[in-house]
Amino acid sequence: MDHNIVFITLGAALIFFIWGRWRYDVVAILALLVLVFWGIVPSDEAFTGFAHPAVITVAAVLLISRALEISGLVDLIGRLMNKAGKNLYVQVGVLCLITAVASAFMNNVGALAILMPVAIHLARKNGHSPSRVLMPIAFASLLGGMITLIGTPPNIIIATFRADYSGEAFGMFDFAPVGLALTIAGTLFITLVGWRLLPERKGQTSGSDLFEIDNYITEVRVTKDSKLRGMVCGEVNSITDDDVHLLGLVRQKKRIHTPSNDEPLKTNDILILETDTDALKTFVDKTGVKLVGNRKFRKDAEGSEDIVMREVVVMPESPIIGRTAANMNMRTRYGINLLAVARRDRKIRMRMDHVRFAKGDVLLLQGRSITIDDVITSLQCLPLSQRDLGIGEPRQIILALGIFMAAIAAVILGLLPVQIAFAAAAAALVLTGVLPVRDLYQHIDWPVIILLGALIPVGVAFETTGGADLVAGYILTLAGAWPVWLTIGLVMLVTMLLSGLINNAATVVLMAPIGITIAESLGISADPVLMSIAVGASSAFLTPIGHQSNTLVMGPGGYKFGDYGIMGLPISILVILVATPLILIVWPV
Repeated sequence: MDHNIVFITLGAALIFFIWGRWRYDVVAILALLVLVFWGIVPSDEAFTGFAHPAVITVAAVLLISRALEISGLVDLIGRLMNKAGKNLYVQVGVLCLITAVASAFMNNVGALAILMPVAIHLARKNGHSPSRVLMPIAFASLLGGMITLIGTPPNIIIATFRADYSGEAFGMFDFAPVGLALTIAGTLFITLVGWRLLPERKGQTSGSDLFEIDNYITEVRVTKDSKLRGMVCGEVNSITDDDVHLLGLVRQKKRIHTPSNDEPLKTNDILILETDTDALKTFVDKTGVKLVGNRKFRKDAEGSEDIVMREVVVMPESPIIGRTAANMNMRTRYGINLLAVARRDRKIRMRMDHVRFAKGDVLLLQGRSITIDDVITSLQCLPLSQRDLGIGEPRQIILALGIFMAAIAAVILGLLPVQIAFAAAAAALVLTGVLPVRDLYQHIDWPVIILLGALIPVGVAFETTGGADLVAGYILTLAGAWPVWLTIGLVMLVTMLLSGLINNAATVVLMAPIGITIAESLGISADPVLMSIAVGASSAFLTPIGHQSNTLVMGPGGYKFGDYGIMGLPISILVILVATPLILIVWPV
């Protein structure tokens, strides 16, 4: 029978999902192709899932998240977090709160990606292990994603299943009554108890180095509009809350090694600073100074408007070892600007363009996106990380948030369906320059898109062949004469356990048809059952593989597989206890 083939295919896919040898999008495509070859999914409908509203919405939300990230929102959050103090309870609480709120209005993985470098920097700055803060904010991102329709893919998918079933999808804030209560309860638990359950661990070198390097030596010029003009040298170090140290002053091509604290700063003075990239961003934004190395490229040059920054390490075989930026003519010969230099073993005392490069030096380079990677390769340097560096770039927070809020308003007022509103918002962010064209395809999580597009036809086949009815029958038999609230709790528990093993989007695709069948069999509304599935799918707290947020913090936090259950199990129990009665109150049967 066809439903047996579907069960075997899904069972094999589940095994491969858990095994992890093949990436989940590849497994999903193979599962789809098996059903196509068996004739269960018609060949002309095999790829209709990629045009599904849920797939379009998820892709658009990922692009909007990227735009909010590079608009300057990261720097703003980082500056706010510096005021949180050194108390770990306060730091964890504030970080979780910001992450949860951000996750409600942007993709929760995107929100975590924004806050993770901030959390690691704050933890190390105050002498704490990153393992104490990274899992808490990962879990907070899952909780916050439950609040709105767009917070997490499971909510978007559940809304489309409801639209197919009843003719009307869940609205933007239909998830809020339950999601907000769970977020508050979960955040309080994490802040007061949860983080204390976690072991002190040291992150993997490859992960921690992504966010922690020695301070750079860089040079900035005081412009006529800079806030530094007229201030004295002694005030430079106190401009921001971050560590920015004035090492020297260059005036009219003469170096002043130890300028007096009472020395006033003048237009065109060059300050030699020691700082890291995050603090440098804040300093440049606050003072209006210009990076000495940040000179404009020729306007007529191809790609001159598409300028990026890269951090690179000078490798032992690099031809630039022993040479300086000045005698190499880096700008003329290679088309790149040297913005800063960092050296781990000793202080740099000379002008930046006269520093002789040594192996292990970390350079902050600026160049055109179409050529800089080739230049880095030719210089035999290794990119340090893929983090984004927007030092001195204009902030577009208001514009990005304005476009985003307009899209949300269009959905709430019923002017546009969610997939159209957010696709239009993504297009507007590109047209206004907030989201660079180069990021249009680079920052869509294509494996998730492939997973959804492939599994949606599989999920339809699971339902049409009677597989969903069969599983629903087993659950109803198990529940027996249980009250409805216990059945709702059981569906949530099954979904929760499944989401710990496979991607939560895939979990929803499989469980939604089962939930609808259970509701029809009990003669109740499908809404509370679908809501319990949405909550269970977003509660992937037990393993590092159930959600990308959990996987993302595993390396930098130094976590082991079993560490997730230490804090994840009590939160999972808390979610079931809080969500089950609340769902039945908000969505009566």
